[in-house]
Formats: sequence, C-alpha cells, structure tokens
Amino acid sequence: MELLPRTHPCFFISSASTVLVLTMGSGVDGFTLDPDSSRFLHTLNDIRIPRKGKLYSFNEANYRDFDEPVQRCTARYVGALVADVHNILINGGLYGYPSTRKNPDGKLRLLYECAPMAMIMEQAGGAGSTGHGRVLDVIPSDIHQRTPVFLGSVENVFELDQFYSYYGDEDEEQVSI
Repeated sequence: MELLPRTHPCFFISSASTVLVLTMGSGVDGFTLDPDSSRFLHTLNDIRIPRKGKLYSFNEANYRDFDEPVQRCTARYVGALVADVHNILINGGLYGYPSTRKNPDGKLRLLYECAPMAMIMEQAGGAGSTGHGRVLDVIPSDIHQRTPVFLGSVENVFELDQFYSYYGDEDEEQVSI
C-alpha cells in the first residue's frame, strides 16, 4: 500500500468569524461563513504569504529540548496548529514544531497535519520544511508517521534550513556518541 499526502488540503478557523482556507492545487483562497445565509462567501482571493515575516511561532516551553538550530530563532506561540499557521499565512513569518529529545521524529503527523499545511503554504508562495528537506518530498512509511515541521514565508523557512545546515551536523554527532 502506497501512502501519499492529500492533494486538496483545507483548514477551518473559527473565532469571531469562521474561515475556510482551501487549495485545489493552483493557489489558496479563503471563504468566510455568513451566519445569516449559512453559506461560505469567497472573501480572500489568491492568498499570498509575504516573502519574509517578523512572526516566529514555536512552543518555547520545549526550548531546552529543541535542536540547536531551532534554539537560535524562537519567539511566539498560540498553541494551536491551525491558528498559528493561519496567522503566519496572513502576516508572514515562521511556524515551527521541531523535534525534541522526547520526540526526535517530531510530534505532528505527516499525512494529516504537516503535508496539508505545507501544501497550503507552498500554494500561497511560502514553504514547508522538516529542517532537512521539503515536507512534501517526504515519502510516508506509516499513516501516523510523525515529522518535525517548519512552515511559513519562503525566506524565513530558507533561513531556518540554513541554521540546520550549519548547526545540524554538530547535533547529529552529539546524538550518536
């Protein structure tokens, strides 16, 4: 059985309004629920993430357990994947849920958390990385496979990947000792 990520990811976010963000593989659009008609109205056309943003969304409670490259660039965290990713999608920046000592393979699941969000980001002009490569290039071996994930503005994700290239080898040597 071959496992492949979904090809038409979407997410819902609900606060003062309910928003559906969707890609069909050629851009990202947003739809807002009109409570009077119970219909979703097309309110965000061709969402584009800024090339670089100032937001960094990581769970700082795990700071001491993060890989060294991640410890060098952390800041803000809501605590909900969809809310954090939506904020990054609209304002630019970097969302990360890296591996930790307790979860060396990451905590989020590739097929139904990381890959769909990575596709939305890429379709909006952003990027999705594991720190060692593109999220959408990971071939799943298990339906519940976990992976570290970094999502956001292309320049922010590239910068984090550079941290992994520069500092990552040191960490791998320390782990193998």
